[in-house]
Amino acid sequence: MDIKERILTESLGMFFRQGIRRVTMDDIANHLAVSKKTIYACFKDKDEIVQKSCENFLNENRCMLKEYSQESKDAIHEIIISMQKLHETFSNLNPVLFDDMQRYYPKTWKLFLKFKEESIAATIEKNLKKGIAEQLYRPDINLKILVRLRLEEVAMGMNAEVFPPSQFKIHEVQLALLDHFLHGIVTVKGHRLINKYKNITDED
Repeated sequence: MDIKERILTESLGMFFRQGIRRVTMDDIANHLAVSKKTIYACFKDKDEIVQKSCENFLNENRCMLKEYSQESKDAIHEIIISMQKLHETFSNLNPVLFDDMQRYYPKTWKLFLKFKEESIAATIEKNLKKGIAEQLYRPDINLKILVRLRLEEVAMGMNAEVFPPSQFKIHEVQLALLDHFLHGIVTVKGHRLINKYKNITDED
């Protein structure tokens, strides 16, 4: 990993843990044990670091969404895999990150909105269609409504006013919402498969 990649990777980790505004160029330099001159030789300012580190994060997630679909055994397995990844992603995430982004980095926030409205929405719809075809999801569900519902659940789970960080852990909120969503759309066959993947014995 060259210095430019290191700066982006380590800065993103700091933004996730502390939020964006709290992290200064001095903090980044100290964390990497390099001079600010070295950082400015790679990036013109903090705004560029925020933009490019988030671009990298979203590109990686686009690739992962495709991998989940390709590697999964079925629609529910794809959801189970994504739940595991959600835990990894959100366990160290400070919700203030998104508030900072909306208020002070609107250009970067637009990237997240585009990712949500295009990549995530398309992935959800594809999974729903796949689950219906596999008879794991109910055939009467309204795809457009449920895609929108799922998108808003993700957004709500990161809303600090709805789920204050002092009372809720963001990764637990996201996992609970996803689990609730999944149980609301599955057939009996799908429910049994969930239990199988979760290593739960179906008493029925």
